[in-house]
Parts: sequence; C-alpha cells; structure tokens
Amino acid sequence: MNTSNNLDAFRGSAICRDLDDAAVAQLFALADPFSVAAGTRLVRQGEAARGAFVIGSGACEARVTLPGGGERPLARFAAGAMFGEMALLDHGLCSASVFAETATTGWFIDRAPFRALAAGRNPAALAIARHVANGLVARLGALNAELLRQPAAEDRQVVAPAPADDPLGTVSRLPASVDFAYRQFLPVLPFFAGFSPAEIDAVIEPAAALIADRGQWLFAAGQPATACFLVVRGAVEANAHRDGLERRIALLGPGSLVGYLSVLRGGAHGANARVRENAVLLEFPAAAFLRIFAGVSGAEVKMQQAIQRALLASLARSNSQLSRLVTQHALGTALPARALQATI
Repeated sequence: MNTSNNLDAFRGSAICRDLDDAAVAQLFALADPFSVAAGTRLVRQGEAARGAFVIGSGACEARVTLPGGGERPLARFAAGAMFGEMALLDHGLCSASVFAETATTGWFIDRAPFRALAAGRNPAALAIARHVANGLVARLGALNAELLRQPAAEDRQVVAPAPADDPLGTVSRLPASVDFAYRQFLPVLPFFAGFSPAEIDAVIEPAAALIADRGQWLFAAGQPATACFLVVRGAVEANAHRDGLERRIALLGPGSLVGYLSVLRGGAHGANARVRENAVLLEFPAAAFLRIFAGVSGAEVKMQQAIQRALLASLARSNSQLSRLVTQHALGTALPARALQATI
C-alpha cells in the first residue's frame, strides 16, 4: 500500500476525527507502522506508557488484572480505534494489558516527539491533545457510570437531599484578579506547577473567589454545568445518589478541579459536590474555562496540561475503584458458594 493510501486509511481513524488535513498530516508523520500476530501483547499493565496505538486492521482486547487474581476484559478495539492515547498527554503507567485478538496492523505514535511538538505550542499538536482529552472525558463518563452500577459496601443512606435550585445563588464572590486574599497559596498548589506568577494571573483573570463553609453545596446532579471550581484551601466531596443510597466518588483537596468534566462535556453535572471542610474556591464560568481549554497562549497551554493531568488522575482513580468493587463482588459471590459446597 503506498503512502497516499496509508494516509487515507490513517485519516479514517478515531484520533483524526474533527482534525483538519494539516493536523492529520503532521500526526501521520510521527506515526510508525506496526504489524503483529494474534496473541501478541502490545501493552503490559503497570508498565510506563510509551505512546498511542491506532488500529488499521484487526482487533485488540484490553484486560485488567484484578487485585484478588485473574483478569477482566475491559474493552475491545477494532479497526479505526485507538488505545494508549493517555501517554500523549502526560507520563503515566498502563492501566491495562492489551493483546491482539487477531493479526493486527496499525500505527504507533511515540509520546516523546508528540510532546515536543505540544511543548512548542504547535497548533496541530495542541488540537490533537484537546481531541484526545475530550475522548478521555467521554471514556471517564462511561467508566463512572459502570462504577455506580457496581454494589459497594461503603454506600450509605442519603441524609440530605440535593438542592433543586442553584445552591450558590446567594453566595457572594470576589473578583480573583482584583482582591483575592489567598492568591499567595496558588503557586504552591500542584495544579500550578511550572506556572510563573504572571501565567497564574492570566488564567485566573476570569475566575471569581468564594469562601464556602462546611456543608455548602456547589452543585447537584442534573443541574446545568455553568461553572467549575478549583479548590485553593479546604476540601470538597463529590458523591452520587442512586436508589436512595449515596456513594462518595472522591474527596478533593487543594489543587483539585471540581465539576470540570461536566463543563468539558457540556450539559448537566453528573454528580453532586458539597464542601467537606471550610473551603476557598476559584469559580471558573463554563465559557471562560472552555476558552482557556481551546487557547494557544503559553499560560493557556499550561492550564490545558494541568487539566489533562487532572483528567488522567480521575481515570486512574475510577479504574482502581472499579477493579476493587469487581473483585469484592466476585469474592462475595464465590465464598458463600464454596461454603455451601463444603456442607453438601
């Protein structure tokens, strides 16, 4: 197959969706073709991620090793699909092993040259990184939905019903760019690692600062995602209600983003957020947050990388929780069955 045909096949893959011809051509220039036999392991769980695989023909399966032993199929990738794309955003470990189900061909995109392009604020690389991040947002949404379908021992009865109206409707804000008493804490937050003071000022310019007491709701599931928040001090609990039960999804401390996934998806919040410890927060209006996410200035690109790191941390946390719940459910089913067999 000639280069032109290869490029046409590559253009039809998931990673190229919504990219212009220039971006596709630059990405294709970084892609190395590969061909493996059925049964070949392309990625090993726990190893350092090296880059993204784009499947041209064949099929692969991702499997996760469970804490109690054994494996669980996680996803199947057919022609045109992509896996390992998280490595294009940041360093990390492979969350699953991936095996070729059939003879498989495709392209491998090494993270090092791609990150070099992104660091140089190459427009194509930045567009691709945003595209990958949006794909991971969708994947995380599906993963969290699966997580909530799994029974969990830590589920508790709902104590306080979620508010029907905007819980921050009467809470006062301060312009973060004018009078924000906690600005001195921002440079020490992991979220702003690598930012200069001027870059921090640039990205928080559209944000408002608010002080919230313990128990204050920020938003409830189903409410429009009109803003997201960065925790400066204190802590926020994200939880979900299902069938009269409440489950904590995450406890988010200083440097954590809250509600940003719903803003990136557009639409309504998928979970609840309530202040767990007296908190200071930066509130980013959705439109301003999305402008930063699509920006090309040095400060905006660093903000995008910080958002990507937050996304990868959320994925790792959800994958870990799902593996734990699946293992607990399997053990809870197997042990009584074995005890019953022993009495027969």
